[in-house]
Amino acid sequence: MYNVSKDKAVKIGATTFSELNYKESDIEELLRKNIDMICDEEESMLIVGKQVRNAQHGISDLTAVDNKGNIVLIEIKRDRKDIEGRKEAFEFQAIRYAASYATIEDPEDLVNKIYAPYIEKFRDEFEKGPLTSAELGTRKLMEFLRENGAESNFNKSQKIILVASDFDEQTLSAVAWLNSNNVDITCFKMIPYKIKEEVYINIEKVLPLNTYKDYYVNFLDSPLKTSVQKKGFTRRSLPKIGEMLEWGVVKAGDTIVAKGREDEAILLANGNVEVNGEELSMQKWLKDLFGWNSIQTYVFAVHKETGKTLSQIREEYMEKESEGNI
Repeated sequence: MYNVSKDKAVKIGATTFSELNYKESDIEELLRKNIDMICDEEESMLIVGKQVRNAQHGISDLTAVDNKGNIVLIEIKRDRKDIEGRKEAFEFQAIRYAASYATIEDPEDLVNKIYAPYIEKFRDEFEKGPLTSAELGTRKLMEFLRENGAESNFNKSQKIILVASDFDEQTLSAVAWLNSNNVDITCFKMIPYKIKEEVYINIEKVLPLNTYKDYYVNFLDSPLKTSVQKKGFTRRSLPKIGEMLEWGVVKAGDTIVAKGREDEAILLANGNVEVNGEELSMQKWLKDLFGWNSIQTYVFAVHKETGKTLSQIREEYMEKESEGNI
């Protein structure tokens, strides 16, 4: 990271969470409330547990369910020293916890064992009413699965996310091997910087790696043509609302409706939306409406004028451009 003033660039070095006096629990709470830091607008995720203890007394950091119905285990370490100082390998600890989640039989089982106790612990963050924590958890979880079309796929597989400011070579080597053997495990670096008295965090996905083909597609070919092929085109490189405005497939002033709801917003020229006179990012507006920790923005944003989701409009445009480039 560089601080640029006129024609002079001064490098700003990264720090560590331990130097900032952050505890692992501080990072855990930061991610619990802002899980979209390690998601993007093509994903939905619902946090359902924190510090969950299994039968062997192991304690996992965060538990979530994603838009595919997978139970997601999120394990956090502050810095590389914390990983290297462990007796048990970071990734092996996560695998053991994920194995225990494989025993969750159905949504009701997840609610009873994990989600209801989580709601009870953070009850002030949920809507007030006569429902018990178990009843509220069942309603919210089933709504999340139903809206994402994931009811029939619930917990058919588990996903692991490892988070730290840096990783040791042994952990990365093990994760790369697990990826090559179809274990869904991802590593994210949360790299802190301190500028004056403010803390900035850069998020970097380390594993799984993009293939060389991904980069050839993005840099040597037409992104519109290759994106339709869906080979080597990652979610994080899909065109966003800014590109869609440039294409003219949507325009400022159009009405955006939340999928399955009557709530509406007005699309602005910068890609944000206006709701009741307030400017919000489209993702925040939809997250707040559905009450999820992250959301597939383009799937749940419906263009009122056409009745199509932004995802559908984007795909149709890319298909059309691809056909024109053949």
